[in-house]
Amino acid sequence: MNISARNIFKGSVSSIIKGAVNAEVTITLASGAQIVSTVTIGAVERLGLNEGMAASAIVKASSIILGANLHDAKMSARNILCGTVTRVIDGPVNCEVDLEIGGGDVLSAVITHGSSQKLGFAEGSHACAIFKASSVIIGVE
Repeated sequence: MNISARNIFKGSVSSIIKGAVNAEVTITLASGAQIVSTVTIGAVERLGLNEGMAASAIVKASSIILGANLHDAKMSARNILCGTVTRVIDGPVNCEVDLEIGGGDVLSAVITHGSSQKLGFAEGSHACAIFKASSVIIGVE
């Protein structure tokens, strides 16, 4: 199956914390970065998720918020991945910003042109990507 989501990060399930309805699943990438997802218990069972197994974290580019100097930020979003801007595709309304987050993984975000200008994103600049655990889809092969 091919999907339209730009961000597909392969890793392994490092933890599963089950609640009554949902589970918090953490996927650790080769770089050591972690992505947290919140999915239903039914999804955990249907996918056969277990700690140590291979899995992918999938995030739409439009679900990602970008910022600068967010290493010590305190917020409710579980996922903060920082890195170096590798490409900016400017448009009159939106921009696509690609961010190298380590281990060869590149994260793509679509933000408004105004936000990109205000934050001064350019190739080589530092940025942090923020997205909620509920925005992460888990895939297995």
